[in-house]
Amino acid sequence: MKAFSAKIITWYLQNKRDLPWRNTQDPYYIWLSEIILQQTRVDQGMSYYLKFASEFPTVTHLAKADNEKVMKLWQGLGYYSRARNLHTTAQIVQSEHKGQFPDSYEAILQLKGIGEYTAAAIASFAFNKPHAVVDGNVYRVLARVFGISTPIDSTQGKKEFKELAVTLLNKKEPALHNQAIMEFGALQCKPVNPDCIHCPLQSMCYAFEKKKVDALPVKSKKTKTRDRYFNYIVLTNKNNTIIRKRTEKDIWINLHDFPLIESEKEWDEHTFLKSKEWKKLIGNTKFKIRNVSKTYKHILSHQKIYARFWEIDSAEPLKKWTGENEILIPWNKISNFAVPRLIDQYLEDRK
Repeated sequence: MKAFSAKIITWYLQNKRDLPWRNTQDPYYIWLSEIILQQTRVDQGMSYYLKFASEFPTVTHLAKADNEKVMKLWQGLGYYSRARNLHTTAQIVQSEHKGQFPDSYEAILQLKGIGEYTAAAIASFAFNKPHAVVDGNVYRVLARVFGISTPIDSTQGKKEFKELAVTLLNKKEPALHNQAIMEFGALQCKPVNPDCIHCPLQSMCYAFEKKKVDALPVKSKKTKTRDRYFNYIVLTNKNNTIIRKRTEKDIWINLHDFPLIESEKEWDEHTFLKSKEWKKLIGNTKFKIRNVSKTYKHILSHQKIYARFWEIDSAEPLKKWTGENEILIPWNKISNFAVPRLIDQYLEDRK
């Protein structure tokens, strides 16, 4: 057990990347990096981390920020519940902890959007508390080195890997150990084409000896996905358009898109014009279909979205379509609003 920790720490000190959140013990910056990097590669998340750290240098600045501004800065990163939880947690830390992050694992775990892994990471990296981190990289390293075939997405698997990680943890240098094993999984023991020939753990690695590197770790559950078909109504009159804020319990809460008709399959123009949803929306207004976009395919964790944008010129002012969540704006102001990546792609193509 000691040899395992010693070898990965030695490797880490020689090979680690210079990342800004590793040069601080401020729990705010460590928490910020962990939330941004959930389900996000470091090279993709870096610019977002730097933007947030610059715009909101303390948890107090983030807590007092307008939600629209937070969501706009997050735009394009996906998994938008992370941004909502980030803002909510900052407000909780500000109001209930006087702007200071709690320093115990148990207290950190109570904060919104923080699970066992993130709580362990903050407690370890910021306060050097002996809590083992178990993320995707750690699962992979442990499964291969110790030959664990229990599925990582099973209750038994999560328990088994957590117990092993705790046993392996270097209690004297928990932060260094945790950083080392995570970085080792990210750079050395990669999901595909790991560098086994130059691996310092080769002599003790079960997967290398048994030629099972590609078979571990094991995952049992397949994510079920469903197809959705979006018909976005892009209304225009005198360089104005209508956008709406998504408030229903669905994807992209608090982001903005266009008025939407969802269908069970992709519509052609005839089906679109004959649909009761379109007739109800347009009423007696005279209109012209200026353009129908290509189909945009957007993949989420549990959904595949196929979207088309129906560009409609209205003969009447658009104010009649405004409501509690529908907003009338000039076209040149649309960049001020936070939108999902799908909408952003359409707007980029429309320029």
